[in-house]
Amino acid sequence: MSNPETKGKLVVVATPIGNLEDISPRALAVLSSASVVFCEDTRRTSNLFSRHGIATPRISCHEHNEYRRRGEILARLEAGETVALVSDAGTPLISDPGERVVASAIGAGLRVEPVPGPSAVTALLSVCGFPCVPFSFLGFPPPRQGERSRFYASFASRAETRVLFESPFRIVESLKAMAAAWNDPFVAVGRELTKLHEEILRGRASALSETLDARTSIKGEFVIAAAPPDFPGFAAAP
Repeated sequence: MSNPETKGKLVVVATPIGNLEDISPRALAVLSSASVVFCEDTRRTSNLFSRHGIATPRISCHEHNEYRRRGEILARLEAGETVALVSDAGTPLISDPGERVVASAIGAGLRVEPVPGPSAVTALLSVCGFPCVPFSFLGFPPPRQGERSRFYASFASRAETRVLFESPFRIVESLKAMAAAWNDPFVAVGRELTKLHEEILRGRASALSETLDARTSIKGEFVIAAAPPDFPGFAAAP
């Protein structure tokens, strides 16, 4: 095992989910002073770096090459470097790459440090109007209809707020499947959170699926919060 006091450190940095001003001074300092930043997509991260004048070298680390990148990252940490890890948006590892890198660094006895910040999950929870404790994050439902239906059925009995991600291509069908499996819960649907065209829709899952289906086009990134089964509705909420 390495001695974490004499080696480098891996810093997992949360970055904005849309608005490039939503980043802490500490995150900017870490990204500016790190030896290198491993990014899910170096092109996406370049927008953030340009906005804040950061010139640190960037190297890609995404779901298709993360396994291969581990050795390079561990070697840099063993050599005493500070290595930052970011995803395209929000907090790394939350439905984003980085799990293998973090686990490998921990397994090698190296220091892993979080720099917390934006997360689409907590952003929507803060404005959904549902009880936030407890809640569960379920990630992305499966893209195929049958698997998606089984996915929703497997979480139907949870008496808590449930948060999911969904793509614009499947949001309507996903809400329909949720309505069928979860007794048509109250939901809050966040689209393009913190961005110019931010939108938050609230209502029953079936009603919002119809609202979105009636649009000529559906664009943006979606986050869904579904209320617990016993949620009485916004008018009756305490």
